[in-house]
Amino acid sequence: MIKHINHIGIAVQSLDAQIPFYRDVLGLEFLGIEEVAEQKVKVAMFQAGDAKIELLEPTDPESPIARHIEKKGEGMHHIAYETDNVVSEIEGLKEKEMRMIDETPRNGAHGCQIAFIHPKSSGRVLTELCQSGGAHE
Repeated sequence: MIKHINHIGIAVQSLDAQIPFYRDVLGLEFLGIEEVAEQKVKVAMFQAGDAKIELLEPTDPESPIARHIEKKGEGMHHIAYETDNVVSEIEGLKEKEMRMIDETPRNGAHGCQIAFIHPKSSGRVLTELCQSGGAHE
């Protein structure tokens, strides 16, 4: 079951260049930086009320984020919804004939298990399912 928006992902060329806007100008609580080697990104996370803002900087020119920036520029990348069972959500979406990028969960930032719905099935919005805590059934 989808519980709420977990975060909004924003692709950036440089965390160092963008962090001051979110922290100092907007005054959002800075939660830190983490590298997710499997995804070839460095992530800076900010608390924005009940949701988070996730800045994504590519660590490899061949990473999905680098390709996104090259094709579309910096900006909105995805919206992530929190679920308590990412595996169950994937199965339910597949039953509804939704096209998945991830047929099984993979590791994301902050110990989450994640899976992406293909934008062709979600109104051209890259949509992430996110299960906190890293455990999934």
